[in-house]
Amino acid sequence: MMTKKDYKSVMRTLTVVFQFGLSMLVPIFMCSIAGIWIGDATGIKWMMIPFFFVGALAGFTNIYKTARKLYNQEEKDREHVKKTK
Repeated sequence: MMTKKDYKSVMRTLTVVFQFGLSMLVPIFMCSIAGIWIGDATGIKWMMIPFFFVGALAGFTNIYKTARKLYNQEEKDREHVKKTK
């Protein structure tokens, strides 16, 4: 049987995974749409390709920043627990 602490940990992990997925998909989708729109407006049909990679780079940057923030928060929590013991 799962305890309340285990349930909270599982939900936190699922939230982080969902957040990482959105942080990756939204910039790729938005930049791809912008590339298609610009390509149609200018007549350069391949403009979606560089915009896709810009979106992927933005997504990776978002994930990196979020992961670093979560890691730093966990380190602070561990140090706080050590100091209180």
